[in-house]
Amino acid sequence: MSTILKIERLSHKYSSSWAIRDVNLEIGQTGVVGLLGSNGAGKSTTMNILCGVLNQTEGHVYINGMDTREEPEAAKKEIGFLPQNPPLYTDLTVDEYLSYAAQLRRMEKHKIPAAVEEAKERCGITHFSTRLIHNLSGGYRQRVGIAQAIIHKPRLVVMDEPTNGLDPNQLIEARKLIKEIAIDHTVLLSSHILSEIHLLCRDVIMMEGGRIIFSDTMDAFNNYAQPQSILVRMENPPPVTELLKIPGVTRAAFLSDRQVRIYFDGDDGITERIVAASMQHGWRLKEINLEKGLLDDIFKQLSTQTLR
Repeated sequence: MSTILKIERLSHKYSSSWAIRDVNLEIGQTGVVGLLGSNGAGKSTTMNILCGVLNQTEGHVYINGMDTREEPEAAKKEIGFLPQNPPLYTDLTVDEYLSYAAQLRRMEKHKIPAAVEEAKERCGITHFSTRLIHNLSGGYRQRVGIAQAIIHKPRLVVMDEPTNGLDPNQLIEARKLIKEIAIDHTVLLSSHILSEIHLLCRDVIMMEGGRIIFSDTMDAFNNYAQPQSILVRMENPPPVTELLKIPGVTRAAFLSDRQVRIYFDGDDGITERIVAASMQHGWRLKEINLEKGLLDDIFKQLSTQTLR
C-alpha cells in the first residue's frame, strides 16, 4: 500500500529553542494512529507543519508522495484538519458553512452540494442543515467540525484533541464517528489522554521533548513495560511479613482475606519462588497472575528512559 504520510528529519525552532528535532515518521494504511505526548512535547507543532499552518525550519513532509513545500496546494487537497477548537463560523447555517469549507478546498462547484450532503449524513447532522451553528450543542458543533475536515475526501485526516470538552454521551458518539471515518481514511489523532488513545488507536506514536520516543502498535505499547506486580489468591495466606521474606518481593498488600498483590523487582523467577514458598508453608495457592503495567506507568517509563 502506498505511503499516505511521510516525515523526514523534521525540525522546527522557535526563537533560539527547538520545538521538535529530527522527527521521522511513515504511515501507509488506513485506521486511527495516535499521537501521544505530554503538553509541550511537540505534537501541535508537528501537526501544524504537516497541515501547512506552520513552515518548518528543516526537513520534509510528504502527503501521498507530494512534498508540502514544493506542491502545497496539491498536498493540502489530501489533508483534512480538525484543530482543538473547531474553526466554525457560528453565524452561518450548517449547509452554508460546509459549502464554504468545500470552496476553500477548491472543490469543483458542481460537486459541492453532493459533498455537503454526504458529509452531513456521515456525521449525523443532516437534520440540522438549516440550523445556525451557534444554536448547536458542543457535541454537534464537533460533528460539524469533523464534517468540514472530511468534505473533500482527503486521504489523511488530522484531529487535535477531538474529544476534548465533550460530555460522556457525546464522547461515546465522537469515538464511534472517528472509528467509522478511519475505515477509509487515515486518521492521525493527537491526545494527551492515554485512555483515549487506548480506546481509539491501532498504532501509537509517542513524543517527548520534541522527539519521537516510541512508534509501534497499541499492543506493543501495552506490552512495553515489564510487569512489576503479581495478583495471588491463596486459601491459607500468610501475613505480609512472611511474603516479604521471598527473595525479590519488595512490597505486598492484601485486597481481601485471600487475595494479595505482590510487588517485585522485575526478577523473572519470582513466580516460581512464590509457588515454592506456598507449597513449603501450606499457603494453598489457587491463582497467580502477572499484571501488565498501567498505561500511565508505561508513559512514565518511556519518558524517563528517553530523557535520561
